[in-house]
Amino acid sequence: MDVGKLASLGKAFGRIFRREKESKLVEEKTSEDLRATHNVVYLKALPLRSLADVEVVKREVKSGNIMIVKVSPLARKSIEDVKKAVNELCELTEEVGGDIARLGEERVVVCPSGIKIWREPQRSPVGG
Repeated sequence: MDVGKLASLGKAFGRIFRREKESKLVEEKTSEDLRATHNVVYLKALPLRSLADVEVVKREVKSGNIMIVKVSPLARKSIEDVKKAVNELCELTEEVGGDIARLGEERVVVCPSGIKIWREPQRSPVGG
């Protein structure tokens, strides 16, 4: 790709992301109003840096939002704290009728009531 095309592409991305930032500012101001009238569900991501962050996740899920939680920052500090955090989140999903699942090695998705995570059916071992 030549330099001219890259420059044009860069300008286009700049305009797109500038508009996106402006719309996010408006969205942040009105998200509570929208939630009250339209039952908007947000998909939010949060790094788990301490056990205190679990309360933020719980509050968001109880509000009806889906959370993708990156547990690796806390895991670098304490595996025991990660176990406590995941156990608390499992208890929360049981309490509210939500769902929880691992997304790879570093993330967990926590869903509120009414949202279930599709899981591929377990296959029987070959020959058994």
